[in-house]
Amino acid sequence: MKSLFLLLILGIVLNEAAARIHSLKYFYTSSSQVPNFPEFVTVGLVDDVQMDYYDSKTMKAEAKQEWMNKVTADDPQYWERNTGNCLNAQQVFKVSIENIKPRFNQTGGAHIYQRMYGCEWDDETKEVNGFTQWGYDGEDFVSLDLKEEIFVAPVPQAVITKHKWENIQGYIAREKNYYTQICPEWLKKYVEYGRNSLMRTDRPTVSFLQKSPTAPVTCHATGFYPNRAAMHWKKDGVEIHDNVDMGEILPNNDGTFQMSIDLSSVKLDDETKYECVFQLSGVDDITHELKKEVIKTNEKTATVTIIIVIALVVLCTLILAGVGLFIYKKKNVKRPPSPVSDPEVEQELNPKV
Repeated sequence: MKSLFLLLILGIVLNEAAARIHSLKYFYTSSSQVPNFPEFVTVGLVDDVQMDYYDSKTMKAEAKQEWMNKVTADDPQYWERNTGNCLNAQQVFKVSIENIKPRFNQTGGAHIYQRMYGCEWDDETKEVNGFTQWGYDGEDFVSLDLKEEIFVAPVPQAVITKHKWENIQGYIAREKNYYTQICPEWLKKYVEYGRNSLMRTDRPTVSFLQKSPTAPVTCHATGFYPNRAAMHWKKDGVEIHDNVDMGEILPNNDGTFQMSIDLSSVKLDDETKYECVFQLSGVDDITHELKKEVIKTNEKTATVTIIIVIALVVLCTLILAGVGLFIYKKKNVKRPPSPVSDPEVEQELNPKV
């Protein structure tokens, strides 16, 4: 089972294609006795880019993208209404986490209760998919199967919740209407508001990294957008899978993404050719040949650091030697008394009482 926190940073890997599957996701996180962290936080994402934020300290929903401010032109009460929704959810989650604790024989300590929900829309096929699930302390707790119209409880402690929600008349029908009708309509609005940003394509910067001569070689790509990307290694023109370790797609602070792929047991010689291939939706494959001189290593950094330290030590030694020589030449030259050695000044600074 994967933590819902982890779902926040997972990328969606797709083939190269002009069409895109857009997504709208919301993450609610309620915490108990977690130091230096708000008791309740909500984050909204469009195409895995954060668009808004709320927490129990600020008590206010706010935009995280400039284009999200366009929403008030069509809906002036948008932010006020969303703040109210978050306040209500905050109270519900606070009660829920306290109700769940006894089911796990817990009375105190740090605990986290989360919900992730949203929808996806394929702008080519027009297919819509909705999803919602809850998690407790990083493990799946309950989820809604929209096709079967039932709640799924993967742990015994969630069975009570499953039966309770299924017995609420019209609850599943309202949920299904939201995920198949309301959520996709809002997703389309957000995509239109942020079209210039969300529909752009940023090519990555690709580097080769290696901690030591015996460590795996990492092909690292950063600064790309969207996050529908893939990477693979080639050896002598043929894609390889042995000794390959694919990393996850992670977000950067500027709204772009990064990812890496490791290759171990690399033997660089004139007879073998290794290539790192980066694939991004709507862009031709980006291929970089692996050469020894382009690999960034800790050893090079350490060598440069040692050279700089030695140079600084030599420079400081020369400076100290020069100062010592200057003092030696000047020590017998008569100078006027310093203020603190002048009796009159000393008396002013230390008057007798």
